[in-house]
Amino acid sequence: MVRLDRLVNVLGGYGVRLCGGPGTRSAQLRSVAMPGDADRWVSGDVFLAVGAASVTEAVRWAVSARATAVLVRAGAEAEREASAAGESQGVAVLLVDPEVSWSQLAGLVYGLVLEGRETESGRGPTDLFALADSLADVVDGAVTIEDRLSRVLAYSRSQQAGDPARLETILARQVPDSLRELFQVRGVFARLAAADEPVFVEPDPRHGLTGRMAVAVRAGRELLGSVWVTCGSPLTGARYRALADGARTVALHLLRSRASADLERQVESDLVIRLLEGSADAATMVSRLGLPQTAMRVIAVRAHLAAELHAALLLAFEQATTGFGWSRPGRSTLLGDTLYTVLPGEGADAARAWVAGLRAALPSQVRLVAGIGAAADAAELPASRQEADECLALHEKGVPPATPPTYDESWDDILLQRLRAAARTGRTPARGPVSALRGHDAVHSTHYVATLRAWLEAQGDLTVAADRLGVHPNTVRNRLRRMNEVTPLDLDDARKRLAMIIMLAAADEPATARHGRP
Repeated sequence: MVRLDRLVNVLGGYGVRLCGGPGTRSAQLRSVAMPGDADRWVSGDVFLAVGAASVTEAVRWAVSARATAVLVRAGAEAEREASAAGESQGVAVLLVDPEVSWSQLAGLVYGLVLEGRETESGRGPTDLFALADSLADVVDGAVTIEDRLSRVLAYSRSQQAGDPARLETILARQVPDSLRELFQVRGVFARLAAADEPVFVEPDPRHGLTGRMAVAVRAGRELLGSVWVTCGSPLTGARYRALADGARTVALHLLRSRASADLERQVESDLVIRLLEGSADAATMVSRLGLPQTAMRVIAVRAHLAAELHAALLLAFEQATTGFGWSRPGRSTLLGDTLYTVLPGEGADAARAWVAGLRAALPSQVRLVAGIGAAADAAELPASRQEADECLALHEKGVPPATPPTYDESWDDILLQRLRAAARTGRTPARGPVSALRGHDAVHSTHYVATLRAWLEAQGDLTVAADRLGVHPNTVRNRLRRMNEVTPLDLDDARKRLAMIIMLAAADEPATARHGRP
């Protein structure tokens, strides 16, 4: 619930102007309504006049909806008309700059008016299935509603003119790659992106396709998705008009769903960021996120798509935050170029399964890498985040889709990674036995560093060290004697041996030398 004056103040930052109805500024707003053919008798305190041809028509719709305020997109030239219509009907008219999209506006309005109330985002767009059923009855064909990435949002129960391609699409929850390629080649997607009118897709028996009538679902110029009807020939007359009208109704449903989803994403993201950056009231943040007060892990994810800088990451974030309320196990946010998810659970298997599920839900061409921090309580999540970042760096150096590393199993690699980073910044000693031997190798083409590494890794066993180097044990013994002439090694000192092991690990020189001068 919010007062009208607060709504006006907030929307004023987006170029919204109040015209008419000045006596209603203290009115309390509790609900939001949008027009729709399948929802003719809508009512609400705030009316979003999507599709209104004029300010006068928008006010008339608002009066029918018993609204206190109406938002309509119009330029400054409509202010006089808006003031007159608002004063005569007792409705506050808020003029929206035509450059502001309805989707952005709806997110703000729903967020402000429904603040503190339970949304339906946790249950998903169940009304889309009812809409698909209703539309199928009118057009006499099986209906599928898809998003802009050809993922199935809803479908009708009706199987009139159903075909194998539709069944495969529903089972996979997205259009198969082979069918997408067919539509791409035929220019179907290009026509949907450019036109509002339904288009007919010719049958193709090889793909189990008996034919389709498809129409874009659009909010202004933004493509939200599409509606597909299984049919052997083009729809005409009333069925054609019903499909076109149905697409507009679907657009309104998607806008409503996205508005509440965007609000929840924002609230969730803010809370997760506070947890990852460290909060004195971390336990309270966890409770507000609906997470159990148990061990949790931070998962860091990056996603890449050729020729698209941020598209894959946004797709991953959208997928990670799909299904709001308490239906998802984790809570996510975006920080820079990384998606972070806080996932309850002590073991690493659940975190790896979550990453695998996210990868499977994204388009096949998306390259996804991830890292998983160690289990932590609420106050330790910043440390788990750092561990996840370092595991992510390890995964990026590998070849995805290899298993994402977890800190529990990769702490040694991370320690060495930190040492190498320190070495690159000059924070390791520039002189010492290892440096002296490395300099000697460079000048005299010896293999003293490799020999030292093999001997240390073999814990002083000449036979094992010689086997690793591919030489005779006496060769190792002779090399060690000559190395002591170059620089004192003090191999009997455990601390010196440990320090040399660390120096060798920081340099990350592989022990691959097998031949060379003694």
